[in-house]
Amino acid sequence: MVKKILGTVLILALLSVAVVQAIEKDRSEDKIITQPATKNISVEKMSGIKVGLKAPDFELETLEGKKVKLSDFEGKKVMLNFWATWCPPCKAEMPHMQKFYEEAGDKIQILAVNIDPKNNVAGFAEEMNLHFPILLDKDDKVMKMYQILSIPTTYFIDKDGIIQNKFIGAMSLDKMREFFENQ
Repeated sequence: MVKKILGTVLILALLSVAVVQAIEKDRSEDKIITQPATKNISVEKMSGIKVGLKAPDFELETLEGKKVKLSDFEGKKVMLNFWATWCPPCKAEMPHMQKFYEEAGDKIQILAVNIDPKNNVAGFAEEMNLHFPILLDKDDKVMKMYQILSIPTTYFIDKDGIIQNKFIGAMSLDKMREFFENQ
């Protein structure tokens, strides 16, 4: 009886996630959220930290065990990405992020926050040939802080630590370039 109830709850939770993602996909062709003055999408209706606000500071460890704070990069543009190894759109955007990382050099800092560090994140990074910093959110603290409901979710943060753009879904290399150039 308990197994049936747990199974039902799990199925309902997965169904809810699918419905939310389908709704978000229909909201906008590109799923772009820009400055609050944008009339295409109401920022207030979307989940997560809002565009135009100061990005909350946090500290996480890299795959190598080095502690990294978001505030360490104040004065530099930051692309903050939330992802998981089991997420197909996340897998799809990783080669684009690596290419963008190589192109941007020291002009922008990419921080990829992994929300499932119990999985083999290091093996995934090696298999995908990823060289940008991957941070491990072991206790979901940062994911909760940024109110992440759907992955991948990417924030573009300016040199002053202000969130300039937010993108929900897999990003193409062209979209990454566009957001970087518009900051």
